[in-house]
Order: sequence, then C-alpha cells, then structure tokens
Amino acid sequence: MSGLLASGREWLWSSGILIAAVLAALGIHRLLFSTLDRVTRRTRSVVDNSCVRHARRPVRLLLALGALGLSLPLTPLPPGIAAPAEHGLGLLLIAAVAWLSIALTGVADDVVASRFDVAAADNLAARQAMTRMQVFRRTIIVIVSLVAAALMLMTFPPIRRLGASLLASAGVAGILVGLAARETLSNLLAGLQIAFSEPIRLDDVVVVEGEWGHIEEIRMTYVVVRIWDERRLIVPLAHFLQRPFENWTRKKANLLGTVLVYADYGVPFDDVRRELHRVLRATDLWDGRVWNLQVTGASERAVELRALMSARDAPTAWDLRCYVREKLIEFLDRRHPRALPRLRAEVRREESRHGEERLLQEEATSSA
Repeated sequence: MSGLLASGREWLWSSGILIAAVLAALGIHRLLFSTLDRVTRRTRSVVDNSCVRHARRPVRLLLALGALGLSLPLTPLPPGIAAPAEHGLGLLLIAAVAWLSIALTGVADDVVASRFDVAAADNLAARQAMTRMQVFRRTIIVIVSLVAAALMLMTFPPIRRLGASLLASAGVAGILVGLAARETLSNLLAGLQIAFSEPIRLDDVVVVEGEWGHIEEIRMTYVVVRIWDERRLIVPLAHFLQRPFENWTRKKANLLGTVLVYADYGVPFDDVRRELHRVLRATDLWDGRVWNLQVTGASERAVELRALMSARDAPTAWDLRCYVREKLIEFLDRRHPRALPRLRAEVRREESRHGEERLLQEEATSSA
C-alpha cells in the first residue's frame, strides 16, 4: 500500500513539474511575442511583421518542448519511462525545428507580394518573382522535410546500424531508385529549369494540348492550367521543356487580335474600314495602339476581310474580337445587305425553254 502511495506521489510530482514547465514556457512565449508585436507596429516593416506572424506557432511548440526537456531530468520518473520520454521529446524537437524552418519560407513570399503587384496590367516582373519564389520555396520544403525525416530515423539505433551496412550497396540502390523515380526526378529538375529559364510564369496565358488558359499554380512536379471555362488542366512540368506550346504573355501582356469576316465581291471596303475604326473608338476594350482592315483572301464565292486590333491582355483581346465581329456583321446586314456572301447561279433562256417543253410533254403523257 505504501508503495502505491509513493508511486502515486511520484507521478503527481512529475506531472506537476512538467505542467508547470509548459505553463512557464507558454507565459514566456506570450510575453515575448507581445513585445515583438509592439515593435513591429512601430517599425511597420514587412519582414519583421512576417517573421513574427509565421514564427508564432512553431516557437510556441519549441518553447514548450524545450521546457519539457529541461524539466524531465528533475522528475522522479523511473528510467524505463524517462528514456522513451526523452527520445520522444527529441523527435518532436526535430519536427518543431523543421516546422519553424518551413514556416519562415513564407517570409520570402510576403516580401515579394509586398514589392510586386500581380494584379497590375504590366505584371511581368511580378510574375517572374512569384514564379521563382514558389519553385524555390517548395524545393526548400522538400529538402527540409527529407532532412528532418532522416534525422528522426537516425535516432533509432537499429536503423543507424542498418544504415552503415547499406552504404556498400548504395550504388545499386541509387540506380534502382533512379530508374523507379525517373519521371518524378525529371519533373523536379524541370521545375528548377523553369525557375531559371522561365518559359512559363504564374498567370501566363498559354495554349497547351489545344486548350487556352492561365498558369494558376506551379507545383514541384506539375502545373495547373486554369482553362477559360473554369476547368483545370494538370500538366507535368517536363511537358513545358519537351513539347511545344504557346505562351501569349512571354514578354508582355498586350496582344493583337484578328477577326475574319467573309463578304461578297461588291462589299465597299472603305465603308467597312471606317466602321471598324468607329467601333474600336467606341469601346474601352481597345487600347488604341493598332488597328487595320485588309483583304487577305478571295475565293470563287467571297472575299476574306481581316480586322486587326490590339488589347491590353488576352481576356480583353478575346472580348474585343467577339465584340468587333458582332458589330461588323450588324453593319453589313443593316447598311450593305447585298455585300453579304451570296451563291450565284445563271440559268440560260434556251435551256429554260427546253425544260418547260419537256415538263409539258411529261404532264400530257401522264394525263393520257
């Protein structure tokens, strides 16, 4: 009975010490970050504010685990319980440090977002910076996660001894892993190449696999393309290095759009050209840079008119093309209906007379 009471007192004493250590760590965390919040409000620095915001939760866990690690030797726990507890705390400390390292990568995102406006009309520099930052951040996250997992596994003695014996066969294992993960590794390397060479960037307008859309996300192994009808096309990163695709905003966002209209040979070209200019000046979709109307083709039935116009970005260019096409067709139908495409046919009078005679003979035969 006395042994049970002594054991119960030891557990209560140990629990009290550990709880007091955690509460003290939480108090220190609250005091520390309250002071940092006041400092960042005075400095108004994006870096300071971002560091405090991203580090708040990981530091709370680190302080709590550190307090537990310092107070654990002071508790009267038996070695059979204290040793596994210390090992578990070590694993949690490694995970907390990895979490803090990953969280601080968000500071770079905040700094880039504060210096560049992706929503601006001329956002080439912003998209370049955001694309590089996202690729580098995800690369760092993968590296930190792998290192943390390796360190946690190496804390187990059996795995440490096994690692020494596996060094001899590392070459064969590396070849096998490389063959098995060939596609994954190629996509990872493609991500680094894209970050440096920049064939695509965030919010670029591209045509991939016959689909028109925007680059929405660039992940470690794939790219998400937001298609115009809100579908998402998932494309491996290696695709953009191995196959051709269209990038409409590689250098700048503004584009030239074309509208093809087919009309009769009698269409008044100057009237249509004046109407095109009037329609463009009447809409905010046109950026005022370029416009033109040319005859780019002629067949046995119609002529092909190409209206050329400029817009500030790809979505606006699409809307402008649809608007101009509609207005030009309305203009031809309203002002020059005979200029619309027509199918001509010529019937000779002699052939028509012979046809009428044959029809009368057939009617007379059928009535007889």
